[in-house]
Amino acid sequence: MRIISGQFKGRKLLPVNLKNTRPTTDFAREGLFNILRSRLDFDDMDILDLYSGTGAIALEFISRGCQSAVAVDNQVQSVKYIAKTKDLWGIENLEIIKSDVLKYLKKCHSKFDLIFADPPYESKDYSNIIDFVFEKELLKEDGFLVVEHDKRTKFESSVDFEFQRSFGNVNFSIFRQSN
Repeated sequence: MRIISGQFKGRKLLPVNLKNTRPTTDFAREGLFNILRSRLDFDDMDILDLYSGTGAIALEFISRGCQSAVAVDNQVQSVKYIAKTKDLWGIENLEIIKSDVLKYLKKCHSKFDLIFADPPYESKDYSNIIDFVFEKELLKEDGFLVVEHDKRTKFESSVDFEFQRSFGNVNFSIFRQSN
């Protein structure tokens, strides 16, 4: 795994040996960021990365110039891994939180330009995540929620659903905060 673009372009993430993680492939991340780049200016954005795992999504946003990123994961190994990478790369605008994602969302009062959620594919949390994000208005005006999922999961009937894209076995559903 490597960072695709920006300040840390080409840097490889530390060798991954994390249980219960499914890192988003470089191919899928590159496809996602190509979609987002045409819709967003990464500068001055505040990002929330849920179920962070290796932190690759948050780190990619940091590399591309976002103002701040928050990485949330409930696995001690993932939190330590992201913290080690943050220290090695000298990153100051990345906050790492060890928490259950749903508990974090219930207590969250911040607003973000983009929220990325990558729960385990078998998770039953998908609808709760989407509901919390929109009911608690955690997105800034015109903010995006990106949910990574497998091909069996469908969100087309969700109110704020915009579109879905597939990159191999990885699927992203994009939601947008209505005005």
